[in-house]
Amino acid sequence: MPRNSARTSTYTGTHTGTHAGARDEESVHDRRRLRQWLAGEARADGVERRDMLRLLAAAGLATTATAATAGFAPPAPAAAGTAGRTERAAAPRDSSAAAVPGIVKPLPEAWFTSRGTNAETRFEALAGTGHHTPTDRFFVRNHTATPVLDANTWTLTVWGDGLVKGRTSEFTLDDLKRLPATTRSAFVECAGNGRSFFTTQQGQTVSGTAWTLGAVGVARWRGVRLAEVLRRAGLSRGAVDVLPRGLDADYVTADGTNLGRVRRPLPLSKALDDVLLAYEMNGEPLPPDHGHPVRVLVPSWVGIASIKWVGDIEVSAQPLYSPWNTDFYRLFGTAYPEGGSAPLTRQTLKSAFELPWNARLEAAADHRLTGRSWSGAGAIARVDVSTDGGVTWQPARLHDAPRRADWVRWSADWRPAAPGAYTLLARATDTTGRTQPQATVHNTQGYLFDAVVRHPVQAV
Repeated sequence: MPRNSARTSTYTGTHTGTHAGARDEESVHDRRRLRQWLAGEARADGVERRDMLRLLAAAGLATTATAATAGFAPPAPAAAGTAGRTERAAAPRDSSAAAVPGIVKPLPEAWFTSRGTNAETRFEALAGTGHHTPTDRFFVRNHTATPVLDANTWTLTVWGDGLVKGRTSEFTLDDLKRLPATTRSAFVECAGNGRSFFTTQQGQTVSGTAWTLGAVGVARWRGVRLAEVLRRAGLSRGAVDVLPRGLDADYVTADGTNLGRVRRPLPLSKALDDVLLAYEMNGEPLPPDHGHPVRVLVPSWVGIASIKWVGDIEVSAQPLYSPWNTDFYRLFGTAYPEGGSAPLTRQTLKSAFELPWNARLEAAADHRLTGRSWSGAGAIARVDVSTDGGVTWQPARLHDAPRRADWVRWSADWRPAAPGAYTLLARATDTTGRTQPQATVHNTQGYLFDAVVRHPVQAV
């Protein structure tokens, strides 16, 4: 089990009670976290002082910037996640694959679109594949390149002043597998999924990877609850934030700024709720591109929270910041405060057809249109489909039991009366009562596009 650098003490806090009890207790932590943020009592991990000044000034708190920009003190190099041999991934050798240096698995062009360091799943490649996205068709989102890690020498370090007596614990993969295992079906989705439609549908300029709708996938994940690992590491009553950090290479921006390894804090309430340290995907060990040997899975939240190749987790008694919840993964634009929105958490609502763009379908013939819908706020309750550009709608048939943090497959029948161009629309409603809008409020980085997508097809 974990090897602690300080004497192990029995944890007697209230975090291990029932879900209801834990959530009541964590509301206290959330209120404390908010008070600390308002007081500027936060360590800004990797955030430039001028950026924190901007963020604090937006909240009328510039005078507290000194406390908010206190230095970041990581553990010794070994405690940052000893991972054994690390290699840069080579480009795929399959001549029929998209060329994405730094991704390990083959990327057949029939399944993927190459997008920089990333690979987007073509939604038509999911037709007939079942509820879970086959691992070989699951999209890849990399900031740098996939590291190839040795599971036999990998360790997870849990450290920070939010642990009892500030102790440090290490867990091997075997240690994690000896803990109670949890399996759940959940989607992982990039916050920028659908970004290109800000431009192509709404005529607005945004920055970032021009995803269509394929930066999402649902898998059956197996691992240990993060709450269990934190409990065994010695979670203290003063903990408020948890910061997982990946073992991929440092991320360097286009202007040469080194932001370090990808990391993003979670409030303790979420960390203790449904977050997994996953070591299996669809019944097999995690592949390299999807986080081998262990990744964080944060159901319902934007994909950046689900850190791949996790090497260390800081548990803090102060709110934490990183570039991935300050400069990135917030909403900026004329509709938002000058300092940006709060850091993004839950994903939004989307629907996609399992059809190629501008698919050619036989006129005056019966067709079964299929697709998938998902939401970060609740389960999918209803999907409506239009085959005439939104003039009329019909309810689609749902083929999965709706579940939170998961998607449903659906279908609808259509017989195009004559040859010509048609526009298909799919519009989902979730159990919170929210329905996909006709347009998404613009933000400069193109996050959380949730409008109904206009999908063109040709009847021939």
